[in-house]
Amino acid sequence: MSLKCGIVGLPNVGKSTLFNCISSGKAQSANFPFCTIEPNLGSTNVPDKRLEVLSDICKPQRTIPATVDIVDIAGLVKGASKGEGLGNQFLANIRETDAILHVLRCFDDNNIVHVDGSVDPVRDKEVVDVELQLKDLETVEARLAKVQKQAKIGADKEARKLMDLLERYKEALMQGKNCRSVEPANEEEAAMAKDLYLLTNKRVMYVCNVDEASAAKGNAYVEAVRQATKDENAEILVIAAKTESDIAEIEDYEERKLFLDDLGLEESGVTRLIQGAYRLLGLQTFFTAGADECRAWTIRKGDKAPKAAGTIHTDFERGFIRAEVIKYQDFVELKSESACRAAGKLSTEGKDYVVQDGDIMHFLFNV
Repeated sequence: MSLKCGIVGLPNVGKSTLFNCISSGKAQSANFPFCTIEPNLGSTNVPDKRLEVLSDICKPQRTIPATVDIVDIAGLVKGASKGEGLGNQFLANIRETDAILHVLRCFDDNNIVHVDGSVDPVRDKEVVDVELQLKDLETVEARLAKVQKQAKIGADKEARKLMDLLERYKEALMQGKNCRSVEPANEEEAAMAKDLYLLTNKRVMYVCNVDEASAAKGNAYVEAVRQATKDENAEILVIAAKTESDIAEIEDYEERKLFLDDLGLEESGVTRLIQGAYRLLGLQTFFTAGADECRAWTIRKGDKAPKAAGTIHTDFERGFIRAEVIKYQDFVELKSESACRAAGKLSTEGKDYVVQDGDIMHFLFNV
């Protein structure tokens, strides 16, 4: 699965600190703008308690979690759409990602310079939004000029459909709205939208980087972000990046749990962020479970059984016959495939079966 989330935001909001917490990569983190120049790519395991439970039952030789790719992208400044700062590079890097983790500074600290001189996460969000919208407007207008010519030449139905979608995007952008606010009318439009690779059409999660005291309940800055984004249908996650970097250094499970308890948290913000990134990308998990291996496999939501089989090996998809499926809860209750089979809890599914999150699967194929 090659989908990836990009961490974006203004300089000095905590992007690289956060990236270091969630990936095996070690991005440079320092108190000056443009600390990150080249995008850093990290692949990190997706925490999933279900996989731990399956491993406890099966006692496999190895346990392999799902992973998700996160990219730390250079900080953006005003004028990026016109090439200011590292603007062109920033915009090119974000275009290559599939979803956005937009980090907003929601903490006061006189020792950490803010590029605009004061802390205001709503203003910061708008700065990034405007630059992405300006670039999208440039893209939309250029494409619209070409499509309008095609539509005038003859009865090109496809060109007319695309023209209609582009005009709706242009109207939204001129009003200062993101392209994701324009709902595709049908699957055909959704496919057209995807092919345009518009920056403000990517799914987004707002990550509010707070001080340690605000890690559990947020603060006034977070509330301001909630109000500013209430019409966007976007998820908001509160995390104390600096504190998370301290938590990441604690290897002892009990000691880490005590630390989290003191903060009033059930699990680390990094765990919630990784799981959120996975959801944001439209991904889900199915499992294979046995004495040799328990493994979490990544597929897109809505994928059918042959596609899931293909994530294990292309031959499985090419020669797919059927899939044997056990629901996670049934396996946990009955403890084995044979017990599930005997209890009638194992179903045989064909090529049209839409895989559900948490399914435990065994594929039969012939090539």
